[in-house]
Amino acid sequence: MIFERDNWQEIFATIRKNKLRTFLTMLGVFWGIFMLVIMLGSGNGLRNGILKEFAGTATNSFFVWAQQTTKAYKGMKPNRGFNYTISDAEALKQLPELDVVSPLNQLGGHEGASNVLRGLKTAACEIQACYPNITGISDIKLDKGRFINDFDINEKRKICVIGPRVVELLFKKDEKVIGEYIRINGVYFRVVGVTKQTSGGNEGRQQAQRINIPFTTFQNAFNYGDVVGWFAIKSKDNIPAEQSEEKVMSILKERHKIAPDDMKAIGHWNMAVEYNKLSGLFTGIEILVWIVGIGTLFAGVIGISNIMLIVVKERTKEIGVKRALGAIPSQIIGQIILEAVFLTAISGYFGLVIGIGLLEGLNAAIGDSGEMFTNPTVDLSVALKALTVLILSGAFAGLIPASKAVAIKPVEALRTE
Repeated sequence: MIFERDNWQEIFATIRKNKLRTFLTMLGVFWGIFMLVIMLGSGNGLRNGILKEFAGTATNSFFVWAQQTTKAYKGMKPNRGFNYTISDAEALKQLPELDVVSPLNQLGGHEGASNVLRGLKTAACEIQACYPNITGISDIKLDKGRFINDFDINEKRKICVIGPRVVELLFKKDEKVIGEYIRINGVYFRVVGVTKQTSGGNEGRQQAQRINIPFTTFQNAFNYGDVVGWFAIKSKDNIPAEQSEEKVMSILKERHKIAPDDMKAIGHWNMAVEYNKLSGLFTGIEILVWIVGIGTLFAGVIGISNIMLIVVKERTKEIGVKRALGAIPSQIIGQIILEAVFLTAISGYFGLVIGIGLLEGLNAAIGDSGEMFTNPTVDLSVALKALTVLILSGAFAGLIPASKAVAIKPVEALRTE
């Protein structure tokens, strides 16, 4: 049936006879799958761009920092400032729910005044004081050398690990970096490692222009004493980060005489909560895209079904002649379904190819450099499944007109003018 030459000649004859009608019918199906591919790809691009900000940080982590109290408590006045200390870190490490507790401090920033020198070259960098265990929370990958170790902490060594942008600002291309010295706020540090940029967006820029130094060295070199700027904390894998966060804040409030119901004294940001919010949002967007896309597809399929009904009406006499000459109902049904499937498959194929081609071109232009929109691609297997469903729907669309065609009695069909 599929490979019979006469059937294909009739199909192409019908298409040539009604070129505009066929084109408009196929355009509906083409537009349906084209828009589905574009919307899926755009949704993925938006998802990748937003979630890129989370790359390089453990999803079950959270951060806490000191702000100002807003309520009086145990003889202490409101609007009181306070600082965390290393002793707070030791207290938090006693919690069995926590996997990593990493004290951090910071000096300067990549958008601030120049604070790093090497020869005549200067740079504005974020100086981060940290412990080696920060690698359990942040995905720090090395391009050269090594990261901070326990020996550096214990000996308060003046060493640093710099980001790739710092290398660009302070060193010539192909110049030796490891073992060289840079001056941070007047204090010389020896470079022992260079990190890679593992995340995008604003966090990626900060990471590229960040200089990591041992926390104990930072305390001595810049007179910070035991003050801790903030804590990066990772919950154990089997314990929700929200649960650990509540216990951490309770302990810190108790240690610093903060009212239990003072919700503004301690700043906090939970990676797991924010990540789950965004994941849920994008799941909802993806469902909406599929609903709209499938609706558009079926609108095109219904258009094909309607056109096939018109075709059957126009070819009533021809169908009657075939029946009179001995054509069985299955042959009539097969030919009409084949025509419907052919129109659906061709228009769907072109919609799929052009849609994927457009996304690939956009991806080549943007790549991984986009801020909020990155790598707008669609899974080819998903696209092919959508095309398969479309073709099956085309077959179903041709079934109703085909049923009407075989219901026509040969004698009545031959009388039709």
